[in-house]
Amino acid sequence: MTTVPVRGAAGVVTVPARRTNPLRAALAAEARAEAAVKSFLERWSIPALRVALGLVFLVFGALKFIPGLSPIEALVARTWNALSFGIVTGYPALALTAAMETLVGVLLVIGVFQRFALALLAVTFVGILSPLVFFTGDLFTPGPTLTAQYILKDVVLVTAALVVASRALRAAPRDN
Repeated sequence: MTTVPVRGAAGVVTVPARRTNPLRAALAAEARAEAAVKSFLERWSIPALRVALGLVFLVFGALKFIPGLSPIEALVARTWNALSFGIVTGYPALALTAAMETLVGVLLVIGVFQRFALALLAVTFVGILSPLVFFTGDLFTPGPTLTAQYILKDVVLVTAALVVASRALRAAPRDN
């Protein structure tokens, strides 16, 4: 036992030195590390998700500008045909989808006009998910086709957009 001399009213008294409990020190270090990770995640996870979501839409939107590159060109044209009652079909439907997705992607990646980008993204999600309603028989024969799986994975993108929107739509702090 280590002792430390202390002067008091009774003269020199020997008091045991404080030993640090290794478990308590490890728990304190773990708590500090967890707080640092939490702080990092609170600051950067949603912006990273916003950029990742933007990149997905930028790339898939850009593919649609070039005929023959997107694997869902025919589905996009059929969907626009159904949604617009035959007014928008063929390449104009593909180009309009490409423009919307690419614009959403660019705006999300650079982080400007996020509210507009998210509103436009909501409109694109209507088009993205509507084949599940319009063409159910074609997409599930009897199980989900590859195209149906391609569409169903967009549920993750919708959820990511909701998380990004939760940050973009929260009120700005007021200075008093």
